Amino acid sequence: MIASVHPADKISLQGFESLGVETVVQNAPVVEQAEVVFVSVKPQVVPAVLQEIKSLSAGKLFLSVAMGITLQTIESSLSPQSRVIRVMPNIPAVVRSGCSVYVRGSQASDADAQLTQRLLESVGTCEPVAESQLDTVTALSGSGPAYVFVMIEALADGAVHMGMPRDLAYRLAAQTVLGAGHMVRDSGMHPGQLKDSVTSPGGSTAAALRQLELSGKCPSDVGLPLIAEAKLNQVSVAFSRLPRSRCGRRGAGDAALQTDLRTADVDLICFRLYIIYRLI
Repeated sequence: MIASVHPADKISLQGFESLGVETVVQNAPVVEQAEVVFVSVKPQVVPAVLQEIKSLSAGKLFLSVAMGITLQTIESSLSPQSRVIRVMPNIPAVVRSGCSVYVRGSQASDADAQLTQRLLESVGTCEPVAESQLDTVTALSGSGPAYVFVMIEALADGAVHMGMPRDLAYRLAAQTVLGAGHMVRDSGMHPGQLKDSVTSPGGSTAAALRQLELSGKCPSDVGLPLIAEAKLNQVSVAFSRLPRSRCGRRGAGDAALQTDLRTADVDLICFRLYIIYRLI
């Protein structure tokens, strides 16, 4: 495995070296030695990165995790003989409990899809989806861990308020969420049925759920994923207007583009963090 990393990015450099990964500061050597190339960069620098390696891309499989950069954009920036698959993992992949999806490009083969699935299943689950669903996936499983972390923190805070040590409260809250997730995934029962199986008439769970409803903080509110998806759509539109030659840099004629990106809360700094892997 080999990765290209900006020399100023000491954290990524140390992280890769701790895993025994060969590191370089240029992209070309990585692609030259690659069979499978993971492109994990800020979306606004993807066009410049792909242009840099286009002449080396024939016959390679590119797996892109860049948000909002479509298959069409990636394929048109590489050799016609390259193959492209968009992938969307999430942060629990770091503990091998990730929830990933992928979308095949026009030239990707069945073997490419199977390889991608095996790679992503090594750190969790993986499913194929349509590209039109990627923003929704990102809003659900990509952003979803943050919602769950907030819920775990809230559960633990309540227990601490009642006198439980915080470390124990976090362990119990985290295991509660983990177990509930397993039940939803493996039982085949509707989440509402599972909730009812815990909620005794007139009991403490029913009282707590009623309080959530009265406070306007009911977990059944679907607003969070919808808000996240709206933001992703906004970001995708802004990035789709990035000229390949500018790499997100500001110029005299960029006023409209800068307005779109500011509205989308996008960092315009072009970090040259190129994490590109070679499959051994």
